[in-house]
Amino acid sequence: MAENIKNNEQKVEKTNRKENTRRVNQPKEKLLNGQVVNIARVTKVTKGGRHMRFAATYAVGDGKGLIGLGTGKANEVQDAIKKAEQAAGRNLIKIAIVDGRTLSHDVEGKCGRARVLLKKAKPGTGVIAGGTARIILELAGVKDVVSKSLGTNTKVNVAKATINALKSMRTKEHIAELRGKKVEEL
Repeated sequence: MAENIKNNEQKVEKTNRKENTRRVNQPKEKLLNGQVVNIARVTKVTKGGRHMRFAATYAVGDGKGLIGLGTGKANEVQDAIKKAEQAAGRNLIKIAIVDGRTLSHDVEGKCGRARVLLKKAKPGTGVIAGGTARIILELAGVKDVVSKSLGTNTKVNVAKATINALKSMRTKEHIAELRGKKVEEL
């Protein structure tokens, strides 16, 4: 009986050691900055009365072309923000930034009735954009850009339209690959 207990204790120690080595060997998470885009109080009206909750929209980015947007709902504001932050981390996309400063070409993004126009700019221009588009562009790492929000000014839709615009950008390398040519042949 005592031998069985010793064997079980040894097995437990071995499994604990394995778990510890797994944790050490795992790569560290990328450092992402985040910012709340919007917090809204939403109400669901039912037969029993009104049910109030909070919806949060959160954006994350590394400042080097990685950007994500997420939304979350909960009964408390902090819980909604936490859910939105986790969703943003799962929805990361990589965009191409020319010379680490600006976009490769002018582009327009749409979401619902919101339209966002992004234009590349000369070095030193800065980020000329409204509040929601500015948050997305700064977190993505774009330094020189001119933006105009057209249509509705709903913050969530403007943020999604900005992400869609950044997704639809193409680089010279991407176009050359689609055509089956070299960059010099374009």
